[in-house]
Amino acid sequence: MPYQTCSDLNLYYEEFGRGEALLFLHSHFSRGLLAFSAQLLPFSGRYRCLCPDFRGHGRTLCGSLDWNSRMIADDMASFLDALGIERAHLVGYSCGAYVGCYLAARYPHKVKSLVTIGGAAYPRAEEAKDFLPENLEAENKTKFIEDMKVRHREAHRGDWRTFLRTTVADWQTHPSLTDAEWSAIRCPALFINGEHDSCGTCGELLEKVPHAQTWEVQGSGHRPLFVGERAAEVNARILEFLAGVDGV
Repeated sequence: MPYQTCSDLNLYYEEFGRGEALLFLHSHFSRGLLAFSAQLLPFSGRYRCLCPDFRGHGRTLCGSLDWNSRMIADDMASFLDALGIERAHLVGYSCGAYVGCYLAARYPHKVKSLVTIGGAAYPRAEEAKDFLPENLEAENKTKFIEDMKVRHREAHRGDWRTFLRTTVADWQTHPSLTDAEWSAIRCPALFINGEHDSCGTCGELLEKVPHAQTWEVQGSGHRPLFVGERAAEVNARILEFLAGVDGV
């Protein structure tokens, strides 16, 4: 259970496999291992898989409870530097997709390729307020609340309400890349979205990054990478894409 000091963080991460570095970037309510449990075995046979817990999430420790997707992208750049990794492949899911886009735009020399799953080109704020603590309590969503308490206890130090309010604020305002930032994404990119994903579409992302490859997973929603959904197909498609990048 390694920790790495990065800026003001004691950042928790797990590492599997050997080879070129592949940085997994998790979603808002998750943490590294949980978001990518279906990817670790297939990918660790070919890559050095790094699964960090973001600022404010999981077991990562910080004196401040404040965070947003842009801050996390800076953290991930510092994390790669701390491990002595010059360039890495990125695979980001949901919030991690936004983080990956920020990383590829702001630190292009650090990013060999970018894969996003469930990403978007602009914020989708409509459903976010449902996850405010007072609304979850009013709807008696006790299982979800308990999951958030346990999943992120070390990071939010028991202040799960602040964690949820910060998450909702990030959801409502990110991604917020400028046109110049979108244009700065020059690495090979693959954007994956489920056909019924309400959080974003391949089409909007392709408008921002015209050289990217896209794949709309038919019949799927926001989580095609998960166990019990379309994980095997998603893994095969990403590995094929990465093999093409590595072969260049």
